[in-house]
Amino acid sequence: MVAHLLKLKLLLLRNSFKRSPWQLVGVIIGGLYGLGLIAMLVVGLVFLAENEPAVIMMYLVLAVSAITLGWTLIPLVAFGVDLTLDPARFTTFTISRPKLAAGLLLSGFIGIPGLLTLLLLASQFLAWRVDPVALIAALVCGVLAALMCLALARWSTTSMAQLTGSRRFKDVAGIVAFIPLILLGPIIGTLAGGFESALSWLPRVAEVLAWTPLGVFAAVPGDIASGSVVLAALRFVLGVAYLGAVIWAWERSLHRAMETPVSPKTSTKAVGMGLFNVFPATPTGAVAARSLTYWLKDPRYAASIVIVPLMPVILWFASTNSGSSTVMLGVGPLLAILMAFSISADVSYDSTAFSLHVLTGVSGVADRAGRVIACAVFALPVTLLAAILPPVLMGRTELLPAILGVSLCALFAGLGVSAMASARFTYSVPLPGESPFKTPPGAGARMAVTQLATFGIMFVLLVPALALTVVQLISGDALFGWLALGVGLVLGVVFLMLGIRIGGRWMERRMPELMQAVMVNK
Repeated sequence: MVAHLLKLKLLLLRNSFKRSPWQLVGVIIGGLYGLGLIAMLVVGLVFLAENEPAVIMMYLVLAVSAITLGWTLIPLVAFGVDLTLDPARFTTFTISRPKLAAGLLLSGFIGIPGLLTLLLLASQFLAWRVDPVALIAALVCGVLAALMCLALARWSTTSMAQLTGSRRFKDVAGIVAFIPLILLGPIIGTLAGGFESALSWLPRVAEVLAWTPLGVFAAVPGDIASGSVVLAALRFVLGVAYLGAVIWAWERSLHRAMETPVSPKTSTKAVGMGLFNVFPATPTGAVAARSLTYWLKDPRYAASIVIVPLMPVILWFASTNSGSSTVMLGVGPLLAILMAFSISADVSYDSTAFSLHVLTGVSGVADRAGRVIACAVFALPVTLLAAILPPVLMGRTELLPAILGVSLCALFAGLGVSAMASARFTYSVPLPGESPFKTPPGAGARMAVTQLATFGIMFVLLVPALALTVVQLISGDALFGWLALGVGLVLGVVFLMLGIRIGGRWMERRMPELMQAVMVNK
């Protein structure tokens, strides 16, 4: 049965490549990227071997503990990324629990994350190549450490299934988990700055982690290389006991989850008309109310603009490192473009609900205008604050008109471009209820080209206002700043009106094609 489950995982993986050539391309690219990263880490392991055993052991224990902790926590928020061999699908099958657990556990190595983790942890032996016994121990313990990663991932997701099955938990956790990825640059910079001060307490942390399930296997080769064979044997036995306990706990959680599978909770409570009572009873108002409701309740929209409140932090960090605060003046235009771009895939996100627009015969202009209004409800105040506060707080109020003009032009012109883009181009997006960060098969190339073209057109439309702003910065003449405000505002409104009208005509002309595309999510 274990071999059958492994074969099933391979067949599912192979069939997914046949269904979408782009997914195969994505897997190849991801695999090459991962192998390149592992190659660099392997080189680091080779050079690490030149240090004393205690130093090697410290770094390996810290690194393996971080990897194992990541495998334990990340699956809790990475919803919907890989649902092949989902335990819930075996609820009605009479498969013995130990065989099912073994098959599901080992199947984790069939895939890029599991395979790369196995290769990386097994490569620890390179750091102990001067000691043959420690080398062999590192190879064995590396495989066991990789197995510990998969076991902890399975146990955490299965035991927390009741909590993670909640829609609200998925929405909040998925977005919160994405924030550190956006702030990865500032985080790494801050850690690098305090690395020297951390060297004094890192050995003590490594000593503690060496007795925990996170780093116990990584410490065994170091004990052997240091001559503490008894301590190495004790840690190895403890590590095997940890692994057995985790697998047993996961098996018990799996048994309970299959006996009482988590069912999605639905609410039948009436909530009234909501935002439909706020907007006027017109086609444009109805579309605006519906779109704004999605902005407030659909995590896919929140995930698309999660970078918006973090952009000032990123630019502040960049200005601190560069020593020039001028970078902060770009917060307004950048936020305006990002928020305008957020509706460039509105039709794709509608999924089958787009049939409402088709069946009711809403005009293309009303549809485009309603979506723009919904986005502008919060995009306009944010853009104004982002454009006004930096120049005022920095004491550069003479640049306020120019920055305001560029920002408003970016918002209005960007909304016009997005109104055309979503009416002309669709691509696969996460379906309602799926992970906001899931990339559907075959969507990568089409999505990248469409988004790159949309961003490019937005920046091109900013050239007149940006040129006047640059002239003011060079000449110091405030007149060019006021000209930038006027030109930016006028051009932005003109481009917005043109975008709504052209996008509306495209939508009316392509409504059958759009409906067909969103029905199959492509």
